[in-house]
Amino acid sequence: MSRVQFALRVSDLEGSVAFYSKLFGVEPAKRRPGYANFAIENPPLKLVLLEGEAGQPTVMDHLGVEVFSSDEVNAATQRLTDAGLITLEENNTECCYALQDKVWVRGPGNEPWEVYTVKADSAQLEKATESPCCTSDKEPATSGAAASCC
Repeated sequence: MSRVQFALRVSDLEGSVAFYSKLFGVEPAKRRPGYANFAIENPPLKLVLLEGEAGQPTVMDHLGVEVFSSDEVNAATQRLTDAGLITLEENNTECCYALQDKVWVRGPGNEPWEVYTVKADSAQLEKATESPCCTSDKEPATSGAAASCC
């Protein structure tokens, strides 16, 4: 089973963690400085909270589909490319405190979508502040283009 991911940029991480813990009845699966994620079984959802600027409203950062394997990411990349979409591949990238393979595309409203798999937890203890990882300002280049995230 794969699951949809919503990544939200929130100004009050602690308040958001408390709210979503109550809303979904589960505690975060992972907590790091400026970051939390929930692996919700019902409904199948990966909710990612990214610390934003204080006093700003919550905004959608990006959307995704978490899959089980790199083979599934590769199949999605091929399917999206064959459909004529511009893709950006990232393999063995550290993002959101995990080692991942992923492919990015943009929806018709310029919303960023990723299809990704988590290969391992990252030893990274602090988020790289200058990194474009887990931000919505990535622009997919041409099909097959690689980039380093984090």
